[in-house]
Amino acid sequence: MLRFISGDHCTEKEYKLDMDTPLGILEIIGTNEAVSSILFVEREEGVYMRGDDTPDVLIDCHDQLVEYFNGSRRTFSFPVRVKGTDFQKRVWKGLLDLAYGETGSYKELALSIGNEKAIRAVGSANGKNKLSIVIPCHRIIGSNGTMTGYAGGVWRKEWLLRHEGKHENS
Repeated sequence: MLRFISGDHCTEKEYKLDMDTPLGILEIIGTNEAVSSILFVEREEGVYMRGDDTPDVLIDCHDQLVEYFNGSRRTFSFPVRVKGTDFQKRVWKGLLDLAYGETGSYKELALSIGNEKAIRAVGSANGKNKLSIVIPCHRIIGSNGTMTGYAGGVWRKEWLLRHEGKHENS
């Protein structure tokens, strides 16, 4: 299970590590203590390569994501630091209740965090998630089953859902 590190304001040095995936480059950002961002970037090749000073937590994140893309990992266990409002953090933690291969709607997520009328706010918080794949905002679809927006692009969202569906029972 993800370990949440408290403190929105971190003064530690940040490091970056690029990861080549079937969907393009994922840029991992974090400190010696925790990962704070995993986002797709529109670059043809990685810029930030593993070095002697790359923190173990970023290497662990990278290795767990490799396992995810290989179909052998469903949950993540490295420490993360999320920056956001209390409401956004509740939404992001609520996303962790969506099991691998499952989908849910904004309305269901709003209900799960105890705020049925906050559907639009839940959608907004979902869009501000900086920990792609790990906090699985890609598992949220429209109430009618349609693909809704995804910061990395709807085509990536569709790929991730197909990938999880393919490996769900393996």
